[in-house]
Amino acid sequence: MSENHSGKQGAQGMNGERAIAIYEEILGIVDQMLAAAKKSDWDALVSLEHTCKQLVNQLMAQDTSALLDAPQQKKKVALIGQILARDAEIRTLTEPHITHLQNILTHNSRKRLLNQTYQPDQE
Repeated sequence: MSENHSGKQGAQGMNGERAIAIYEEILGIVDQMLAAAKKSDWDALVSLEHTCKQLVNQLMAQDTSALLDAPQQKKKVALIGQILARDAEIRTLTEPHITHLQNILTHNSRKRLLNQTYQPDQE
């Protein structure tokens, strides 16, 4: 194994190259999430979100910045920027759907409460 920074290993065996590969994988999944949101495929979006969270947890398990050399740090920042931009697009697409669901749930809750309040007791 080489002695440069990209070959440095963390406590869990992750090196800079692996960390960058995970960021790239996250970006790919976020791209799929965006496509699912554009198609209103909420089941696929949720499934992809779980996969993405697992990858993020791998990165959060250790300080990857200590593993990255300067070019890798630069690449990491660029990847995170792309991930955040896509995440903002996803939120823009999902917020109206979430608001609609909240309205339905609120309406159903009020309807149930009214039924319980004004429905005569059944004996």
